[in-house]
Amino acid sequence: MQIQLEQLEKDSGIEWQEYRLDELFGKATRGRRLKSVDRVDGELPFVTAGEKDMGISAWIGNDVHVFKKNTITIDMFGSAKYRGYQYGADDHVAVVHSEKLSRLVVLFLAAAINKSSHAGQFDYSRNFYAGDADELKIQLPTVTQNGKQQIAYNFIEKFIATLNAERIATLNAYLEATGLKNYALTSEEQTALDGLDIAAWGTFKIEEVLVWQKNISELNPLHLDALTVSAAKKYPFYGQATSNNGIIEYRHLRDEVLNNALSKPTILIHSNNQNTVYLDTPFYLKDGHGATTVLQSKDLNKMTAHFFIGSIKKVILQKYSYNAKATKIELKNTEINLPVKTGHRPDYEYMALVITAMQKVVIKNLVDSLDVQIEKTAEIFR
Repeated sequence: MQIQLEQLEKDSGIEWQEYRLDELFGKATRGRRLKSVDRVDGELPFVTAGEKDMGISAWIGNDVHVFKKNTITIDMFGSAKYRGYQYGADDHVAVVHSEKLSRLVVLFLAAAINKSSHAGQFDYSRNFYAGDADELKIQLPTVTQNGKQQIAYNFIEKFIATLNAERIATLNAYLEATGLKNYALTSEEQTALDGLDIAAWGTFKIEEVLVWQKNISELNPLHLDALTVSAAKKYPFYGQATSNNGIIEYRHLRDEVLNNALSKPTILIHSNNQNTVYLDTPFYLKDGHGATTVLQSKDLNKMTAHFFIGSIKKVILQKYSYNAKATKIELKNTEINLPVKTGHRPDYEYMALVITAMQKVVIKNLVDSLDVQIEKTAEIFR
């Protein structure tokens, strides 16, 4: 793919030039602050700073300025996101927009802004403001026509379409190789889904059904280099971020700081943001003063673990927040609902069947969408 993109750049006669955002979009605008207590439930996404849910903190019905779709938001940390829908935004969010630019071009520009704004300029101590957007400089492909340099919009669209085609082909090959394209529900799976409303449910404290793991190694990121064994990207190093399931990077460190060496199915719950993830590999964990709960059970496998995660998140996302953290003591006494069989025992077989069925439903929707994308992409290259 890299060779193909390089050839496309060469054939198009591309040179890379620096442009200020206000040259492309004019002056950036921003939203207005809307306190949580003043928000009215509605259907308009309200964008604030953060990675979780693309920065959408609420769906509101307030009378606020509605930004157009096909725009870019830049939050206080310099994170740029493409918005293909109408939305409201608070005053920590800068918005740039141009009527003349296509969706593919705006997607490309969002990536270029991210590359520039994440070059160490902005963080918690130095926030990104709307005024910064006007002066932010990004690198864009440029061509010379009739002795005049101009942004190569046609190249950008071809570049994004080429990338998209490669990603679609890779996904399609993966679905074929793993057999996931076989998404027809078995009679047992269909019965399991149909029976969700009438299934018997029981209430359990988390500590009654999952086991807190002890002697978990937590590492200061500043000490990673001293602990490094080789340059291999061997095992994930988890923090408490919500993006990329909390994985900061991959490392190969000394054996004594490795957790879950036997690759048992494991659930992590981060107290600060209630981010809950599944893993079944060895891992390293960022120092958080015990802020991450590590859970296992003899009855956990990939399917039952995801059922547990759904039940846990349903409760803790409502019950806890940054100011009311999901600590280990709180979590042990937190109650969740699970399907049960005779004797008030969790029905692990039913849980696994439901998740398997739901996975097939999701894959079916993905494949249907993929088929449409394949046809659209094919039209570009005809």
